[in-house]
This record gives sequence, structure tokens and C-alpha cells, in this order.
Amino acid sequence: MSVQIRIAQRAVPLRRVPLRRAVCALRAALGAERFDVALICAGDGLMKRLNGAYRRRNEPTDVLSFPYHRVSPGQLPRPRSRDEFNLGDIFLGVEFIQRHCRRHGEDLDAVLTVSPAPRRGIGRRL
Repeated sequence: MSVQIRIAQRAVPLRRVPLRRAVCALRAALGAERFDVALICAGDGLMKRLNGAYRRRNEPTDVLSFPYHRVSPGQLPRPRSRDEFNLGDIFLGVEFIQRHCRRHGEDLDAVLTVSPAPRRGIGRRL
């Protein structure tokens, strides 16, 4: 199905193609190619508002996810109709991630293409 990418910030220049490839590779690794997913690249303001509203933390963060289905870790949803082939939305806090990269000498593009996949405590499922 589809991967929707929305750039909802202007502070950090981004390339959509590597992000799309990373999300498609992640869906393939999970066996979830038939599912839609949205990736929203957000600035600090939006990430702070979402983090405050859903996690009660008044600060920007790196990744927030909003799954469409409730499933146990490692399980795929079992859609009942075509409209339910949706994994949900992933918000990347690109300004937050860029600051992290600068502090630690990491490449932003490399980190962004890994960020949609939860790792070492990064990525929050709501």
C-alpha cells in the first residue's frame, strides 16, 4: 500500500526519498507491505504540543507514534475491511533529532532513516 510523507517544518532541510526507502524497508521486514503508514516530519513546536497532550511532557521529543490498531508487540493487525489496512502515524521530531546528531557527531540522514524503527528506548508508542 502507501507511505505518506509530510514535511511539517522548515528548519531542517530533508530528503523524502531516503525516508520513504527506510519506511518501505521497515514495512517489508515486518511483513506489513500491504498496510498504509504516514510519516510526519515535525518541528519542535508541534512535537512539544503532541508530547504535552499525549504524554504530559512539556518538551519536544524525537519520535511519537500513533498506531491505528491495538496489537501486542510483534503482531500485525488483522483488518476486517480494506479501510483498516493502516498502521498509523509516525511523527519524527527532526529539530530534536538534528540537535542530537550535532551533539554526538552523527549523520542526520542516517539517523532519520533509522528513527521510525524503535531502538534503544527511542520511539514512543502512544
